[in-house]
Amino acid sequence: MKRIDERDTMFARMSYEKGSKEYDDYYKRNPEKKKIDDEIRELPNICGEGTATFHPLHSPVANAGFKFLSDIRKYVEGEINKNKVEIHPQEMSKKLKKFAKYFSAKLVGITEMKEYHYYSYRGRHPENYGEKIDKFHKYGIVFAVEMDKDMINRAPQCEEVIEVTKGYINAAIIGMWLSYYIRELGYDARNHMDGNYLVVLPLVAEDAGLGEIGRSGLLITKEYGPRVRLGVVTTDMPLIADKRDEFGIKEFCKVCKKCVKTCPGKAISEGDIELIDGILKWQIKQESCYAVWRKVGTDCGVCLSACPFSQSIPIELVNNMKNDKTIIDRILIEHEKKNGIRPYIKQPLELLE
Repeated sequence: MKRIDERDTMFARMSYEKGSKEYDDYYKRNPEKKKIDDEIRELPNICGEGTATFHPLHSPVANAGFKFLSDIRKYVEGEINKNKVEIHPQEMSKKLKKFAKYFSAKLVGITEMKEYHYYSYRGRHPENYGEKIDKFHKYGIVFAVEMDKDMINRAPQCEEVIEVTKGYINAAIIGMWLSYYIRELGYDARNHMDGNYLVVLPLVAEDAGLGEIGRSGLLITKEYGPRVRLGVVTTDMPLIADKRDEFGIKEFCKVCKKCVKTCPGKAISEGDIELIDGILKWQIKQESCYAVWRKVGTDCGVCLSACPFSQSIPIELVNNMKNDKTIIDRILIEHEKKNGIRPYIKQPLELLE
């Protein structure tokens, strides 16, 4: 499987300031992306004045959260205790999962890290632009934090981006505590958090058994659908890996297409799954997706609320979906009766009023 270059992601591309060496280098190598990227740069910033959802008191809540994340991202790596504690992989795997859940993670899994889990080159910050990623840890501890259903069902309003920011912060704190703990035991560990990832989180989470990647390009979990934020701590500590859990999302997404119908940017493919760079997936038009973010003023989130799995499908149906194809129709019929094309809460949350 071909590794993803972080420089090609929208977050990285939007960080390249005109006239900078990163800007000049990237568009010299990718001239076809320059026009659309420059057009998006002219749009207001997310949570900024001029966007459709801007609120002078509420939008800064998300901005404050992302500034906090930016301030702490330098702590993802740290000093390793020279006094190594001998551990048993099976016992330690159980203990780390229990600690992650105690720290507020809802789902936790462990996987053996593969090269394709890692970006090939870094690209989001000037200090490490173009840096080749060639150091790989043996294991990854992957966890998911739930995002509040009522907040996400207000997408793309301001409540959505506040909840997403909260999810990133919660995941970052869990990852920090776990990575510090592992290093305290004498093993190397790195927290992969918003603004400082070396890995592609959905790929790692899928291999760790937390869920399956769906049509929207997001990880869909049995319990919460894509209504989660992910975190990963990689380590050289010997652990026991979990198995993938393919419960039928690919077949479900072939039929459902609610994310396609509701996507404001028409960024999600309506066609069949394709073999792209060595993996079967649906290709997202990331420029179309991100342009909506800059116009709306939040990271949209409509596809999160539109996914039936975000609305708490009975787990017994989910567990039988792969073996009984009629269950997909049952889930969709019940979802439409209850939510229509997607649940949408228009009124602002009292918390913010």
